[in-house]
Amino acid sequence: MVHKEALVISGLKKYFGHVKANDGIDLVVRTGTIHAIVGENGAGKSTLMNSLFGLHQPDSGEIYLWGEKVLFSSPLQALAHGIGMVHQHFMLVEALSVLENIILGAEPGKGILLNYKNSRKTVEEICHKYGLELDLDALVENVPVGIQQRIEIVKVLYRGARLIILDEPTAVLIPQEIDRMFEILREFKRDGCTVIFITHKLHEVMALADDVTVIRDGRTVGHWPISQVNEKILARQMVGREVVLDLVKEETKPSELILQVQGLQTEQVNGDQSAEDLSFNIRAGEILGIVGVAGNGQDALIEGILGLRKVEKGEILYLGEAINGVNTSHLRQKGISCISADRLKTGLVREFSVRENAILGYQKSKEFVSKLLFHKKKINHYAQQIIKEFQIKTPSLDALITQLSGGNQQKLIIGRELHANPKLIIAVQPTRGVDIGAIEFIYQVLLECRRKNAAILLISNELEEVLSLSDRVAVLYQGRFMGSNAPNRLTKESIGLMMAGVRTEGEGEPV
Repeated sequence: MVHKEALVISGLKKYFGHVKANDGIDLVVRTGTIHAIVGENGAGKSTLMNSLFGLHQPDSGEIYLWGEKVLFSSPLQALAHGIGMVHQHFMLVEALSVLENIILGAEPGKGILLNYKNSRKTVEEICHKYGLELDLDALVENVPVGIQQRIEIVKVLYRGARLIILDEPTAVLIPQEIDRMFEILREFKRDGCTVIFITHKLHEVMALADDVTVIRDGRTVGHWPISQVNEKILARQMVGREVVLDLVKEETKPSELILQVQGLQTEQVNGDQSAEDLSFNIRAGEILGIVGVAGNGQDALIEGILGLRKVEKGEILYLGEAINGVNTSHLRQKGISCISADRLKTGLVREFSVRENAILGYQKSKEFVSKLLFHKKKINHYAQQIIKEFQIKTPSLDALITQLSGGNQQKLIIGRELHANPKLIIAVQPTRGVDIGAIEFIYQVLLECRRKNAAILLISNELEEVLSLSDRVAVLYQGRFMGSNAPNRLTKESIGLMMAGVRTEGEGEPV
């Protein structure tokens, strides 16, 4: 018997100490549909799904799966009942192959009797059915993040999932991969699977979902068929007020030359794309946006400037001073800050508290330490200032950084990097994986830095973001600039062509 509802959750509550993560959430998901769950970072979306998946035990409430009341004490139980979950931060073993990761924990046979031939055949059939191309023998550490997500999806399909949960599935994908992801999810639906996807990107909800539920402050605000809502309605329901992403950007009057990059060529690391003869300038009071398909030299450019990658040719001048090979800590002291692309890999330390992460990179500063002893009062005051100024929600300064939502983790990084009023800000994917309210806040913060005469190098995969914030836009392809111009003199079509390596007429301005 096929139940009309695949999932019904009623009055679910989950507390972490005094923090109410879920405060009586209700959810109804129809069988064979794609159901979006939206809400600000910290609203309780991931906690709700983790309770369903057996990672957390709810304090109260009821869960019905295909009409049967359930409560899972582990993800293995959830998997056995047909629930699969693809987490925002992937659960893969980098030293193992793609195939080994897919079958890990669900290997056919035992010990020396493991039947890899049959499991490989099953995985190949799944990949072929859904067009999920994978090199099953590649090591996970050598495959890009978009392929890693594909591995996670095949993992849950291999285990026979009929209800598939995806937490922020497009946060790490480039536009082409997002389109392919949507095709795959629609194929799941055609096969009778039920899909729940958690996202903060409202245009994706409108393009993909059949139904949508909005969660705010741990409670269900409401749920609707997608035909009854639009992006503006959903944004207002998520945040509790009107959200304005139409930026008011004053005319820029660039002044002092802050950064000059001349003929930059970097070494190639782990087979990735190096920077190839890149030249550009940024002045105080302007934002230079760089856009390109991920993996086209963005990492090489950033790491070359920050002294994290060897510069083989060219020169980097900051305020007229050559900084080739100067280490990152010295660059910080000179007034250069960086908002890194991966907050949990390069922006924060998972095992550290909010307090410790607030001074990360500045921990040797005389303001915070003397004679090898930390000034706890000064550190606390500094951290509290950042929390207040950048509207960061945290249980306490002692809370582990992983207890904060993704948006609040991002705000802490931005607060830490901008609190000292740097002269040069390198902002890499500054709004990746954050909700619409946090995006609005981050945009205003970056524009305020521009008003205060900072020079900003913005690198983002979000084309609308680059066009909205930047004074000049340059397109990167295979480590070289294909062209540049003011945003109002570029079209999405011409940018798309340059991102694919096709030069377009009239877009060859100096960067």
